[in-house]
Amino acid sequence: MADSAAARREEPLVLGIETSCDETGVGIVRGTTLLADAVASSVDEHARFGGVVPEVASRAHLEAMVPTIERALKEAGVTARDLDGIAVTAGPGLAGTLLVGVSAAKAYAYALGKPLYGVNHLASHICVDQLEHGPLPEPTMALLVSGGHSSLLLSSDITSDVRPMGATIDDAAGEAFDKVARVLNLGFPGGPVIDRYAREGDPSAIAFPRGLTGPRDAPYDFSFSGLKTAVARWIEAKRAAGEEVPVRDVAASFQEAVVDVLTRKAVRVCKDEGVDHLMIGGGVAANSRLRVLAQERCEAAGIRLRVPRPKLCTDNGAMVAALGAEMVARNRAASAWDLSADSSLPVTESHVPGHGHHEGHDHVHEVSKENLYS
Repeated sequence: MADSAAARREEPLVLGIETSCDETGVGIVRGTTLLADAVASSVDEHARFGGVVPEVASRAHLEAMVPTIERALKEAGVTARDLDGIAVTAGPGLAGTLLVGVSAAKAYAYALGKPLYGVNHLASHICVDQLEHGPLPEPTMALLVSGGHSSLLLSSDITSDVRPMGATIDDAAGEAFDKVARVLNLGFPGGPVIDRYAREGDPSAIAFPRGLTGPRDAPYDFSFSGLKTAVARWIEAKRAAGEEVPVRDVAASFQEAVVDVLTRKAVRVCKDEGVDHLMIGGGVAANSRLRVLAQERCEAAGIRLRVPRPKLCTDNGAMVAALGAEMVARNRAASAWDLSADSSLPVTESHVPGHGHHEGHDHVHEVSKENLYS
């Protein structure tokens, strides 16, 4: 028992802040154990606009930040001074919303004398799986699907080596769900509602196109713009003819077209690269049909599938804390105080280290204590 208590103490206790879009997420982890996952969503404030309004989201983050952090600390049963580090999404995402999170993280880290880690949103989506299924195999192939991203990523070290294999060349899968839901008058966000309607529809009722699946197309890239347009035109034709639109069949057929392409390309890149693990993350990973089809195709190909529970797939602070804890555990350099938000931070940068501080994080403690505790 004494050994396990000592091991627990050695596992870094990290708080993570996520504000890349419309969710204020604050998570606290100890090593790979999730202690708190507090989320304040402003999605209802955006619903009447049919999409996320950056200014509205930024103001919502400002209002929610301190209460959400306090809620997470209380839920975890720890104090801010117990923390070993503060991690925050530095990018990619909406510039204004990212700035709110980065500013808050800096303030807390500076005041507490704790190291600050600006981490990558996409790498965090991969790392969150450690909270559910234990340490990530190395290498791991990841299919990340959300409102802003549809990517295939190969990671041999989540803190320093993430390689893009394929990405969307236009609309991400999540955007396509939102746009089709809007054409069907189903509201925003589109993912959950289309998933719900699709369960009662026929996925083979309408033959919608599968983008970039021809022999000359980029084998691992995605395109959902043509599919979205095809669905909209099909619906317009029905309405123009005065016919009723079979909403459930349209939802099921559209969803099948998306998940067919996603899973087919993910399994193909795993086979081509000789990787026997596939992790699926991002908001669209909560889609029930994607989970079922991915499981079927991975089993047939001898690939082990890892998908976190739906709450960990959507944007959350736990994923940022998970990557932050990994940074601390592997003694990666802390970020500098001039850390800035980068709305187009490349996925190859898992985190934004400080200038000239390649190992350890004593400089953070020195600066903070000198300024605040002298």
